[in-house]
Amino acid sequence: MLDRFVRGNVRRISPEAPVPVVEVVEETLNPGGAANVACNLARFTPLVSLMGRVGKDSQSADLSFLLEADGVATSTLLISDSIPTISKARIVARQQQIVRVDREKLVWLTDEEISEVSHRLGSIINELDAIIIEDYGKGFVTEALVNAVTAIAAEHKVLITVDPSPRNPLNWSGVDLVKPNRLEAFAAAGLEDHHFDVSPGENSELLEVGRILLEKWQVPQVLVTLGEQGMMLFRRDQAPHCIPTCAQEVYDVSGAGDTAIAILTLALAAGKSSEEAADIANQASGIVVGKLGTACVSPEELLAAYAS
Repeated sequence: MLDRFVRGNVRRISPEAPVPVVEVVEETLNPGGAANVACNLARFTPLVSLMGRVGKDSQSADLSFLLEADGVATSTLLISDSIPTISKARIVARQQQIVRVDREKLVWLTDEEISEVSHRLGSIINELDAIIIEDYGKGFVTEALVNAVTAIAAEHKVLITVDPSPRNPLNWSGVDLVKPNRLEAFAAAGLEDHHFDVSPGENSELLEVGRILLEKWQVPQVLVTLGEQGMMLFRRDQAPHCIPTCAQEVYDVSGAGDTAIAILTLALAAGKSSEEAADIANQASGIVVGKLGTACVSPEELLAAYAS
């Protein structure tokens, strides 16, 4: 998806309706969603391919240009006549988001498109160390697609991590780790979050959520991101592991989860333990929330965070 940020100043209220008038100062375009994940990865490795579906429109051209400029391969993208390229325009004034305008159309992936994705994945699988499945509930990730991807990955012993969507409950058995945020985790577990201010390690509801999700998804690991409370790693037959937040200042949480799954997967693929990988991902997320807009973290920033 494509993120557009329109930034400006507000000095008056519109005479047409009780809404602020934003005098535009600048407009920027950034890769969003799975494209932002790919760009985060491309800061650390030159071998990143992106699979997804875009429309035949100017937004697709803008997105492909930005991705290729960041070193992300786009030849594996599906181009469809049935959907627009998903775009989200955020109107921001004085570092506050005033409104967001989305362009999208929910059309589920067809059997023919799933076959094409499987074919393209199969053609590059020997070059891959890991696969990230980013599900935003926009129609691309389906049960049939997940089954096809996990089968190919299992045959070639390729790591799979998942960032799930609460709008699209799927069977994740066959993947190595699922990373929901707090809201997604409680929704998937069917529990209400009553104790938001309780320390994660002492939050009985959160601990129960972890237990339920490990069993429900039949995966070895679940990492729940908790915003200002950091992260909690749940593993089978091991005690939960809490990682406190590293964020010093929070300006914008746009894309923080994208950065987390990207750096987490990169660290796991490099041979780090799940605890080490989660800690590195936590550091990276703490950096990116201190930036305005959809942003990436660089190797230099990550090294500096550990040095400080």
